[in-house]
Amino acid sequence: MSRITIPIGPQHPLLKEPLSLVLEATGERIVSASMRIGYVHRGIERLCQRRSYVQNVHLFERVCGICSQVHTTAYCQAVEALSGLEIPPRAAYIRVLMCELERIHSHLLWLGVLAEAIGFTTIFMYAWRDREIILDLMEELSGGRVSHSANIIGGVRIGVSSEQVRLLEAQLATFAEQMEFFRELLDRDRSFHRRTQNVGYMSLEMVHSCGVVGPTARASGCTVDMRQAAPYAAYPSLAFEVISASGGDVWSRAQVRLMEIMQSLSICNQVIKALPGGPLAVDAPRRVPPGEVVTRCEAPRGELVYYVRSDGSERPARIKVRTPTLPMLMVLSHLLPGLEIADVATVVAGADLCIACADR
Repeated sequence: MSRITIPIGPQHPLLKEPLSLVLEATGERIVSASMRIGYVHRGIERLCQRRSYVQNVHLFERVCGICSQVHTTAYCQAVEALSGLEIPPRAAYIRVLMCELERIHSHLLWLGVLAEAIGFTTIFMYAWRDREIILDLMEELSGGRVSHSANIIGGVRIGVSSEQVRLLEAQLATFAEQMEFFRELLDRDRSFHRRTQNVGYMSLEMVHSCGVVGPTARASGCTVDMRQAAPYAAYPSLAFEVISASGGDVWSRAQVRLMEIMQSLSICNQVIKALPGGPLAVDAPRRVPPGEVVTRCEAPRGELVYYVRSDGSERPARIKVRTPTLPMLMVLSHLLPGLEIADVATVVAGADLCIACADR
């Protein structure tokens, strides 16, 4: 039987961001897969060397529109470590609150994209409807739905008033009830099971060899979460569970993310109840002492790494970002061969790719 070539992208209804996938199939079975990235490369790592440390907070917030908060958190933590700064406890708690709200909205966005790829339009509508609750809360706290500008070097620029605390408590309680509905709906839907179980299987060995991180790795039995493995901000003071599964398929990835949303809701409620008083930030120097540092944060898609090197001037000498999507892009070429063509959309959507992060 002859092979056929199936090009997908860089612009395609399956892809929410530009990515070129070239599949070769024999009949209905994929036999090889290759990809090309770089369509949204913006040269951010080079641009940051021409700007001051303060200006770069806004630059790195624009690496990704979905996880802008965690990017600035990782960057600010790196600069603060080089400068010997310790942020106020109130700022540490607010950073955690914003990061967990961001994680919830990212996981719901992913659930909607996956449901749409499968053809489960009802879940897509419900997930994105409820995601608006979280986006509205983040807008209430920071004034922005996409770029929140919450972090500054030395702390945060936003406070949380008593009125906002009451709003958060009410909205998060409503949201928790809706998440139980999602879990019950997906658990009993046989079509969703058939389209996701034993599809896109990734072994724990493949996770380790390819460097896959985040919920995708934890769905294959990995138990690493930077919030516990290398705790930062206020996470050492908060109680939560690292969610993992052993199935390694798209179904397990969905279950891990749904359970992570529940954990994030618990963390948000803990932050609200334990939010300390005090200042929001400390003064930061214009010049950062010479040195280099690596910081790690748990982004919605996994471990986010920032390397910052200072030469003692007002601008960084070098900044390198390692995003969680890049190893997942590499492992896709191993996941797709052997699948039926109809399952490609499920596996690609289930990978939770962020091309803007990977390309930068």
